[in-house]
Amino acid sequence: MHPQTLRQYDREGLVTPTRTRGGGRRYTDDDVERLREVQRLSQQEGVNLAGIRRILELEAEVRRLKDELAAARDDLRRTREAADRVFAAGAAGDIVAMPPGRRPRRREVSTALVVWRPQSRA
Repeated sequence: MHPQTLRQYDREGLVTPTRTRGGGRRYTDDDVERLREVQRLSQQEGVNLAGIRRILELEAEVRRLKDELAAARDDLRRTREAADRVFAAGAAGDIVAMPPGRRPRRREVSTALVVWRPQSRA
């Protein structure tokens, strides 16, 4: 790609390379892929620079929305998993997670006798 073309793409904001101390441009692998896509759209598809900018913006928006959708799906999955659990008091009085429609197992019924007398107030 011609250096003047690279400078123009930089001026147009289609790619933003890092700069050296002397002002030279340094392109990452992602920058190079973006430049190839810009060149393809311009030369093979006949899209002008404003159209290319808009295409790149829309592609970035689509990526962002896909990420947001994936996060929302993960949240929904976790919410559904949490809703599938029911909590109950276990035999020892502790809280236990149970599948819906199930009850905790009971202990054997005690036959112990407990005597209680209220203390008199003096």
